[in-house]
Amino acid sequence: MRKTVKTEQLQPGKRGFLKNLLGVGAAATVIPITPVEAGINDQPPRRPGMAGKRFGMLVDLRKCIGCQACTVGCSMENQAPIGQFRTTVLQYEVEDYDDGLPAMFNLPRLCNHCENPPCVPVCPVQATFQREDGIVLVDNERCVGCAYCVQACPYDARFINHETQTADKCTFCEHRLEVGLLPACVETCVGGARIIGDLNDPNSLISQQLKENSDDIKVLKPDMNTAPRVYYIGMPDEFVNGVEGQTSVRLVAEF
Repeated sequence: MRKTVKTEQLQPGKRGFLKNLLGVGAAATVIPITPVEAGINDQPPRRPGMAGKRFGMLVDLRKCIGCQACTVGCSMENQAPIGQFRTTVLQYEVEDYDDGLPAMFNLPRLCNHCENPPCVPVCPVQATFQREDGIVLVDNERCVGCAYCVQACPYDARFINHETQTADKCTFCEHRLEVGLLPACVETCVGGARIIGDLNDPNSLISQQLKENSDDIKVLKPDMNTAPRVYYIGMPDEFVNGVEGQTSVRLVAEF
């Protein structure tokens, strides 16, 4: 049975800083924003985090109902500007050619907190950094809004915050993790589709689930060699490398 999936500016940075950084006059300052080739093999030293831990997230797509509760919960917790989101659920209409009835496939997206994050080494001011527990963060006091990290991210997980004019993204709600709470998206998930935990602990729920479902674990864009630490259960192979910009994807296997 064949199925078809129908898929659906840079704000000016702190120009004075960029002018001094490049050592040119204000009248001649032109900063071309072009795609950046990330040096993922040249990662800077990590900063301190929660000692001994390595956080990751597992998303069970069999349980995701596309309700966007995670999106709303994250927005309420982290106060991203209206129309900008640190996490969201992309929805695809699946047409079943046998009975003609449409179905929906839901794909939650967020920062993958990669083991080799390409967003970190491209930052000219080291505003984007990774902690020893794997969480990737942005120092908004240092960020100049150049958007190099936005372009370097292969997961479209970053944006320039309209209000702060700095890079913004999912942080795994590290401020909640540090006091023993779950990230907002995990806590508000109606279907219990999201699990976060310590990948270094073999007894953690996420480690156990990864082991039990090892044959069905996938990550997004594995060929980018970023070693993402957001894992998915139940994701069709056709979605692994992304469907952005495509009008349809043909699936030859059942979900």
